[in-house]
Amino acid sequence: MRCCFPAPLAALAGIPGPCEVLRSGALLAPALLRAASAARARLPHHQTVSAVHLELVTLTEDRAIITWYTGVPGTDDGFGHMLPAVTEGEVVYGTHPGRLNRVAGEDRLTAHHHVELTGLEPGQTYYYQARSRGVAARPTTLHLVRGNAAGTSRHGLGSLGGPYSFTTPQPPPGSHLMTLALCNDLHLGETIAGLVTGIPLLRGVTQQPGLEPYPEIMSRALVAEARRRGADLLLAAGDISAGGAPQDLADARRILDGFGTHGEDYFVVRGNHDRPGSGAGEGSDTFRRGFGGEDEPGYFARDLGGLRLIGLDTYEKPGNGADSGGLGAEQLSWFRSRLRENREQPTLVFGHHPLFVRDSLFPVGAGQRMGRRQAREIVEAYAATPGVFLHHAGHTHRNKRTLLPHAPHVALQEVGAAKEYPGGFGLLRIHTGGYALNFFKARTTEALEWGERSRRMAGGLWPHHALGRAVTDRNSVVFRDLSGIRRPALPSLAVADPTG
Repeated sequence: MRCCFPAPLAALAGIPGPCEVLRSGALLAPALLRAASAARARLPHHQTVSAVHLELVTLTEDRAIITWYTGVPGTDDGFGHMLPAVTEGEVVYGTHPGRLNRVAGEDRLTAHHHVELTGLEPGQTYYYQARSRGVAARPTTLHLVRGNAAGTSRHGLGSLGGPYSFTTPQPPPGSHLMTLALCNDLHLGETIAGLVTGIPLLRGVTQQPGLEPYPEIMSRALVAEARRRGADLLLAAGDISAGGAPQDLADARRILDGFGTHGEDYFVVRGNHDRPGSGAGEGSDTFRRGFGGEDEPGYFARDLGGLRLIGLDTYEKPGNGADSGGLGAEQLSWFRSRLRENREQPTLVFGHHPLFVRDSLFPVGAGQRMGRRQAREIVEAYAATPGVFLHHAGHTHRNKRTLLPHAPHVALQEVGAAKEYPGGFGLLRIHTGGYALNFFKARTTEALEWGERSRRMAGGLWPHHALGRAVTDRNSVVFRDLSGIRRPALPSLAVADPTG
């Protein structure tokens, strides 16, 4: 099953323009050649273990999560990737680069290291070094997007192991109201991640023989981690299935039901892979049958203790899934009307297709975003609706935070896919004086193993696209007045009529 990124080359509406192709080609061609060369090379190494792919994944006001991989030097699994070296891992850290006097470790031996630093002070700069068997871990390089995977400053970059540096943010002011998990692109039923037809190096990645399908592993781990992190609600922004098959949607429903009750504890909207007719013949809408009813619209509004939640169906149209996203005329009219009803009410919108795709490593065609005219209309509506503060989208399978000059009070947040590297979700903590949004990897053993395996998608270039070029693309804090929200009595939520 083909992944939805990039758009299928056969769909003319989704093919990027010549300028996009040339821009990305200038970046990608040398990198692809280097990746191919690395896949053939098996260089000896004087160390007994190599510690690589260091990433500062999560950064809150009082904690940081750091991950890396240990492999056997000189080995190759056929994808230019070292075979795993199971060993210990620890992070030494402190407030001065020459005095790393605190230690955080793991409770098991592994090749897929996941260390959480806790008890940090807000607004404090910390220096750290991650290591296994005394070997310092080296960061994931993000030179193609001028990014930094290891810290919030360039301290330590270019060295052989740091220390690297980050500064914790201030927490959002006021009292905590609720926590929401934001996720997308589960792709239940998919068997090959990152497959792009016609490009030999981009052959896709499959699960190891004998293991469970990776979409099920990642989706279950996401649900468990969201619960463990204290999420009250979960929002799944489309591409729940790989092709709209009834069984895949039933499997997705079963997994998401592990979080709670659909329509009360979690909410789901359609993606282009869930489009009508894609799973059981023309005219069939298996997605609506799986999550609602065929006579119900795929868009809705909910009032959660004063927080207005709006879910959009961004592929409410006929098509093969590779063209731009779009709202039907009735839905667009309904959406504008809802925004006008109470312009000041704190509002969160989520849907599958992003309004715009900025700063992408890969060529951007129409199939990667909403139609331009509708996107502009929605941004104009946001500009006149000061209560809207966040628009969550998936589809691009990357972490990216965008602010638009025309509606600067709205953050457009793309969240990395649940089903592959970096494999996780965003956790939105809403306070009376603002909010914090942090990305967490799904952290079961099987999920971390698949996350590492799937990072080699796109000829090994996937981290440049998916992780987020800066820590702030996946971790942010915004100060604003959200005191109009009160903590709802979950799961008894007031329901707004989606057609009214």
